[in-house]
Amino acid sequence: MDFDFVIVGGGSAGATLAGRLTEDPQTTVCLIEAGPDDSPFFRTPFVTALMVPGKLRNWAFDTVPQAGLNGRKGYQPRGKMLGGSSAINAMIYIRGHASDYDDWAAMGATGWGFADVLPYFKRAENNERLGGALHGKGGPLNVADLASPNPLNELFLQACDDLQIARNEDFNGERQEGVGLYQVTQRNGERCSAARAYLDEKARSRPNLRLLIGSAAQRILFEGKRASGVAVARDGKVETISARRAVVLSAGAFQSPQLLMLSGVGPAGDIKGHGIAVRHDLPGVGRNLQDHLDFTLMYKAKSPHLFGFTPRALATLPREIRRYRREGKGLMTSNFAESGGFLRTDPALPRPDIQLHFVMGLVDDHARKKHFGTGYSMHTCVLRPKSRGSVGLTDANPASPPRIDPNFLGDPADMETMLKGVKLARRIMDSAPFKAIPRQEIYTNGVYDDAGLKELIRARADTIYHPVGTCRMGATDDPGAVVDPSLKVRGLDGLYVVDASVMPTLIGGNTNAPTIMIAEKAADHLLGR
Repeated sequence: MDFDFVIVGGGSAGATLAGRLTEDPQTTVCLIEAGPDDSPFFRTPFVTALMVPGKLRNWAFDTVPQAGLNGRKGYQPRGKMLGGSSAINAMIYIRGHASDYDDWAAMGATGWGFADVLPYFKRAENNERLGGALHGKGGPLNVADLASPNPLNELFLQACDDLQIARNEDFNGERQEGVGLYQVTQRNGERCSAARAYLDEKARSRPNLRLLIGSAAQRILFEGKRASGVAVARDGKVETISARRAVVLSAGAFQSPQLLMLSGVGPAGDIKGHGIAVRHDLPGVGRNLQDHLDFTLMYKAKSPHLFGFTPRALATLPREIRRYRREGKGLMTSNFAESGGFLRTDPALPRPDIQLHFVMGLVDDHARKKHFGTGYSMHTCVLRPKSRGSVGLTDANPASPPRIDPNFLGDPADMETMLKGVKLARRIMDSAPFKAIPRQEIYTNGVYDDAGLKELIRARADTIYHPVGTCRMGATDDPGAVVDPSLKVRGLDGLYVVDASVMPTLIGGNTNAPTIMIAEKAADHLLGR
């Protein structure tokens, strides 16, 4: 099978890219996705609570033991279906701080400053409420206010009012700092994943698009220094999918570098160690892994607005499902992390350095540990960690998981920022509005000293699902960069990486919208626009 472009990975970037490239009827595209197709069941926002903790359409990776987390292995859920992680995430629409992109440009990613990327954010977006110079209308990605915001969000906002923390009606507007309700990628109360946005029925009917679902890429094929196609395991056989113009890796921050190394592209010493012939020595592949580490304050409390594992809550689920189907409203539309904000732990900082997510339930260990009863949680994450980790090979088998080492808290500065952030979040949770509801603090009860809080952070913190940077973008003469500003792999022809792995640094916020923006911009380049 021959195509102009062969895209590996049907997640946020791959689905976007395939949708945009095939708008040109003269351009043929094959999109390879290891997982199954999207389905109406998975468009129910509530299903997130079922998918993140288990292996239902989820790669469910583990990290290597983390020294900074008392030797614990971290958990790394990644979407394994068309739509990728946008099909299992909390749907929060955040672009990051404008200065994040100017930082990229200053680091050598020419053409990726905020003024350069804003048009692509807007082109992707259909914002139901917000408009003006900073928001888009008519794009495929629907951005909406929550259909049925939980009344308990007001507790959080009132608590912040008491501490004179300003409210913010638009985290993607002129000012990011403040607290408020998050906008979400939903349409009529249903999840709007990248697949639903860019690969709808109209896109799928295009004769120039071929979707290979349930097909696992094995390695990139080359003719000399040019990528010529992809070897794919499909229906029990290995097939060759040929690319006339380019192979594009959109498999994410873990699997794009893994596939490069399985194909002989990456740090020569690491590749040789697994018995793989070196095709192209590229030291930066798999390096520069960054992720948002998250710590959760948890409280048991009773309220009719809180969901938990109780006979009453479980008994009401059928009623809620019927209401959701009838009205597109109710508990089923919740992303659980409905409100939050961006704060500075030091007033002297030029931009927020922590993010909060207020969750309407007891989310412990990625919802893998169940608590009987109802309650709420406050998540705190460090927005721009200084720690750098890596992704490598477990072995030469394409079916093996990648070796993931985020090196959480490897830089002491990250612990200090996290500690300040948790203490600030604790002040909010200890304010009068929250104490008006009887509650029981879990894990952190009575622990206020720095040493005790640091130990709890090491014992319980983990990812909030934003890995980036392992095929980082940089200047054409940057020896540590994997791709140049056009996203072409350095030193090779016909090979591109288009996903969150190309981010030089983590943006200050959730990473789904920026990943879609990257694919929008890449589509223009690949089509010569």
